[in-house]
Amino acid sequence: FGFLGYPVLQAADIVLYNATHVPIGEDQLPHLELTREIARRFNHYYRAGAADVLTVPQAILSSFPKVPGLDGRKMSKSYNNSLLLAEGAESLTKKFMVMKTDTARVRRNDPGNPENCTVFTYYDFFAPDLKAEVNTGCRSAALGCVDCKKQIISRFLPAMAPFSEKRAELAAKPEIIGEILHAGATRARGVAAATLERVKESMGMVSRYT
Repeated sequence: FGFLGYPVLQAADIVLYNATHVPIGEDQLPHLELTREIARRFNHYYRAGAADVLTVPQAILSSFPKVPGLDGRKMSKSYNNSLLLAEGAESLTKKFMVMKTDTARVRRNDPGNPENCTVFTYYDFFAPDLKAEVNTGCRSAALGCVDCKKQIISRFLPAMAPFSEKRAELAAKPEIIGEILHAGATRARGVAAATLERVKESMGMVSRYT
């Protein structure tokens, strides 16, 4: 049931609020496609005249739809391989320093293969201007793994600082979070109620004459 129930519940969360676009990771594309199919099938059976009853959402993928975790697998708190906004610079630095690199590169003077290195992937995100240089340095053993990690850390921490600072600012004022959630919930309930009314009417579950 989990394979069916979870995606269907996810679909309900999306179509209930008339979402036109959904920002997701690459691994979530199959789930969104099921949402799109559910919306299309519903519209096929219960179309209100020429208009669709449910909005068929589109995916929004970033330029980097998949970010690997510290061990090269998908980043996940369940795998304990994630980099968190709540962490400080010291903790994030420690995590980067143990991040998986090319396992075939045993000694400092061994040439490496950046394509087998998780750290090298982060140059796409935070230091694309250095990627070619790092690629050459790794393959020729001119650049060691420790130096490579330190270099990307110097780009990663400043890039993430504004997000971490904003999170800390909000966490220090829980009343503001409550106000934001309340305002959002009020708005969401209004949209959801209108969607349910439209769905019920298209299915003949409410009277048009009351």
